[in-house]
Amino acid sequence: MTGTVPTFYVFHGTDEFTCAEAVADLKRRLGPPDVVALNTVHLDGKKVSLAELQHACDAVPFLAERRLVIVEGLLTRLNARPEKGYLESLCGYLPRLPETTRLIFIERETLPATHPVLKLVHEGARGYVRQFNPPDGKELPGWITKRVHRYGGTIEQRAAHQLAAVVGADLRLLDQEIVKLVTYTNGVRPITLQDVETLVPYVQAAVVFDLVDALGRRDGRSAAYTLHRLLEAGEHPLGLLAMIARQFRLLLQVKELKSRGLSSREAARILELHPFPASKLYDQEAYFTADQLESVYRHLLDIDVAVKSGEIEADIALDLLVAGLAARE
Repeated sequence: MTGTVPTFYVFHGTDEFTCAEAVADLKRRLGPPDVVALNTVHLDGKKVSLAELQHACDAVPFLAERRLVIVEGLLTRLNARPEKGYLESLCGYLPRLPETTRLIFIERETLPATHPVLKLVHEGARGYVRQFNPPDGKELPGWITKRVHRYGGTIEQRAAHQLAAVVGADLRLLDQEIVKLVTYTNGVRPITLQDVETLVPYVQAAVVFDLVDALGRRDGRSAAYTLHRLLEAGEHPLGLLAMIARQFRLLLQVKELKSRGLSSREAARILELHPFPASKLYDQEAYFTADQLESVYRHLLDIDVAVKSGEIEADIALDLLVAGLAARE
């Protein structure tokens, strides 16, 4: 890209959240929101023709200096299914875009460096390219820390790691939880691990994952520690029993879906789960055979009946359950 102002932008990659923020920032720089909205056109890149795209770009702005055209998926489409003359004609047209137009290509996949439009940008046409990749697991706590600072707060390292662990790489959801936490602390003190455990709804479920992980490894000591950590945090024994039973029921369902070749994201959709717990379930089911999971689930139902009929106290039943499951082969 040269020092001139770009007339077309290529935003590509799998980080939809940061990409959406970049588009919103560009809109803000173009003028007042109501005027920009009046001069913004969205095109479906999966079916738009070159003539339709050119018509949208060549139109004169209405009561404004700039017109914004956003087209999603076109470059991915042309890369996957070349259409005679389309890409060549598009590359010939882009350097001649009207000065009054700003064209944004949004691609939810990462384009290859050899893509003709990317090469056009690097050759000096009036274009700009940016690749959006979500942070990996190691980078996520750092992303959280920077995001908290952006909202005027600070966060302890342990709290950032816990938030990353329980929410995962869903940046939009992470952003929502960060806003909630910064608002709760009002920016006058760092966000603590206790704040995360109090406000983020996935934390107790995540601790149950830790409990089942320990049971899967046959690590009775860790399982017992995690169980009593939950009890000391105020979880009711019957509520814990229900959460553990739900976990093993989900593990049974996930094992079945995985055996049919479904991915964790497909399982998340079918079971109506957030992608983070679905991916954890995909890891955990390997600890158990299908027969073991069925046996454990039946045992949990028997314990539920015994507790509710007064044959045994719920907290004692939980201790016996954890000890028994950790010792199973």
